[in-house]
This record gives sequence, structure tokens and C-alpha cells, in this order.
Amino acid sequence: MGGAVSFPETSPTAHIAVDHYSAVHLAAETARAVAGRCGLPGALPDQAAVIASELAGNVAKHAHSGSLFIQPLPLGGGMEIVAADHGPGMGELQQCLADGYTTSNTLGAGLGAVQRIATALTIRTQPGAGTLVCARLTQPDATPPAAGQEVGVICLPADREQLSGDACAVVDQDTARTAIVVDGLGHGPQAAEAAQTAIRSFHRAPDLPLPELLTVIHRALRRTRGAAVGLLRLHPGRAEYSGIGNVRVLTLAPLEVGHRLTGQPGIAGLNMTPPQVRAFPVPPGATAVLYSDGIDQQWARSPSAFVHRLPPSLLGASLALSHRLSRDDATVIAARPQRLP
Repeated sequence: MGGAVSFPETSPTAHIAVDHYSAVHLAAETARAVAGRCGLPGALPDQAAVIASELAGNVAKHAHSGSLFIQPLPLGGGMEIVAADHGPGMGELQQCLADGYTTSNTLGAGLGAVQRIATALTIRTQPGAGTLVCARLTQPDATPPAAGQEVGVICLPADREQLSGDACAVVDQDTARTAIVVDGLGHGPQAAEAAQTAIRSFHRAPDLPLPELLTVIHRALRRTRGAAVGLLRLHPGRAEYSGIGNVRVLTLAPLEVGHRLTGQPGIAGLNMTPPQVRAFPVPPGATAVLYSDGIDQQWARSPSAFVHRLPPSLLGASLALSHRLSRDDATVIAARPQRLP
């Protein structure tokens, strides 16, 4: 039987490093567990395991190193399994998607099975640059936008940490899409407590004007060690940003990187000057990227043409694979404004 989504939306992304075939079984079991916790009914948890097995098997066989990222959909309604690698890429994508074209030691029948099972499948590949795949599974009664939401999220704890001191969330209201990235001061349980406190405060009134929302979060964090906080509100064609501390935002368009901003000096919960809002345009086809300092900011100096063209569902995984600073918690939200009816 299906049920309401109970998997905490602020939980870290499940990250499976695929450096050996033993990761295939771990990926399958992780996907099955996340699907169950998302409330996906019937055979869907087993189907999620098939998808994860196939994607991990492809990475293990063809790329020799890469990662799977498994989590609930950023805006709810299901789950996603994202595979990212630096392998040789797929020269004949349509052949790879054909039924019967399969890797060994996996549960299903290759990418053809993944395409059949997934509610939505997004693939980008380039010879020599690797492959990115996002497979989404949604509730049977979910509306079509649940699988097509133009949002991608990755939230990872630092190496050797069980809890992430980062947290994030995305909320849609009317035509506005509001995102938050929180980076709790330091690492471990106390940083995680600060990050979760900020997320709970955000969810109580995500539609407030951004300076008011940041002030509410600042007050909620006074009994914690504090955090850096970045708030992004996307409207059709434009965006607003308000932040404190080292959470950055930029726009990534097919041909350029623009509107690089970072938060005001200070720490939410400890010391904060009156928050300001900075507005900037979001051209058609551009993606806004909000990220913590666990992602090396050097990535934005000269992204490849391949990265420039990635959709939001794949962009966060690409940055986490290639530019994550493993000693730190790392979070990325890549999002586009909601589409007008």
C-alpha cells in the first residue's frame, strides 16, 4: 500500500561511490529503501532497485569510477537516481537505450529497462567527458510536473561524517520558486542541528519577503552555533537573492556565467547586519545555481560547453562529482523558474 511521503526532505543525498561491482548491490538496496521511505507503493521499490543496479553496473563496467546519488525528488512526489561518471561517454546513445543492450551482473536489461521503468529519464553524454543520467520515479497519481520539475539538488556530508552540517529545501508557491541552502558552522551534530533549525524555520513561512525570512531564520538560530544561509527566489525571467555568509549564487546560461553573488559578511544566529536583496535577470534557458562552500567555487571560472548545457536535474551531480571538497559538507541547488501556464 502507498502512503504519504515520510522521508525527510532535509536528509542528505545517499551517495554511492561506484569503484567496484560490490557497489551495484549497495546501490540497489539503497534505492529500494529510499523508494519505500518516499511512500512509493507496490512494485516501485523493486523497480527503483533495478534502475540503480543498471546505472551502477554501467558505471562499474564502462567508467571504472563514478557515483550514484539517490534521494527524494526536490519538490516531492517521488524519487530520483542520478548516475555521474568521467568515463568514455556513450557514442551510440540510441543503441544503448535499445532493449537487450545490457551490462553484466545487473538485475534488469540495460538502459532500455531503465527507460521503460522510469517516469522520466534524462541523459547527457559526451565522448571523453563522461555520462550523466537522471531516472525519476513518481507516485502513480502524481501530476506530470512531479517528474519534470526543473530542479536538481545534491546535499552531501563531509567524508567520515554521518550527519551533514548542510541542509536545503525548495518550495513552490504560485509562480514563485524559493530555495534555501544552509551551511551550519563547522561539521558534525551541532552543525547539523543548526542547519535543520534553519530549515524548519524556513518551512514555517517560505513566502515571506526574503529579508524578513532571513531575519526569522537568524532569530531561530540564536540557540545554535549559527550558519551561513542563502535564499533564492525565482520568478519567471528574474530572481532575488538574500544571504549571509559563504553561500553563493550565479546563473549558468548556454553561453555564459553571470550574476555571481555571495552573502553579506556575518553568521546567521550570531551576528547579522540588516539583510539586503539583490535582483538579477534569469534569461530563458538559464539555470540559477545556489551552493555552499563545499563546492569549489573555481568550477564557475570556465565551465565546459558540456556543463553549460546541462539541465538542472544533472547539473548538481556533475558539480558534486567533479568539484566537491570532500573535507566539507557540500550542497548544490540548480533550478529554473516555474514555467507559466
